Amino acid sequence: MTIKNVVFDMGQVLLRFDGMMLSSAFTNDEGDARLLNAALFAHPSWSLLDAGAIDEGTMERVAAARLPERLHPNLHRALAEWDLHQPAITGTNRLAERIHAAGLGVYLLSNAGLRFERAHARIPCWDIMDGWVVSAYEGLMKPDPRIYQLLCDRYGLKPAECLFVDDNRDNVAGAMVAGMEAHLFVGADALGHELMQRGTEV
Repeated sequence: MTIKNVVFDMGQVLLRFDGMMLSSAFTNDEGDARLLNAALFAHPSWSLLDAGAIDEGTMERVAAARLPERLHPNLHRALAEWDLHQPAITGTNRLAERIHAAGLGVYLLSNAGLRFERAHARIPCWDIMDGWVVSAYEGLMKPDPRIYQLLCDRYGLKPAECLFVDDNRDNVAGAMVAGMEAHLFVGADALGHELMQRGTEV
């Protein structure tokens, strides 16, 4: 079936999400950045934040318990400001704009917390998005097939006409279970090549 819609993940596809990069914005010491990353962005509780199961206050308390007290101010700033340090992945955003200009639907499906309310403003192609679903608002997370189906139901899409794009293999597999076509993201050039192979000129 012809691809009529492209559904993008956000982190590491449209915006960079690298725990060490983000942690390094809040300390000049590499060792301290590693500690911050391990306690915050790389900690299993971060996924609970994305799921909407805990709030940022709880996340801060969980992370603080794993850090020396001297890093608590760094942690507080990191949790309050991390999304301001996410650079856009230019190639993917430009490709999304070309996909939209070619007449395809462009959607976002992300495991992300409520900070998305502010973070989405940093996505250059945000204004051309036809719709979005974010885990923390729904109580569902990729790779649960129900969240992909939720996107389709909400916007009247046929799963088989959607190409889902994510850098996480499990999330790609979840999309395929939900009936979507899927692409494991390694870069905008490879995605553009796959779209051309599928008959979409972008």
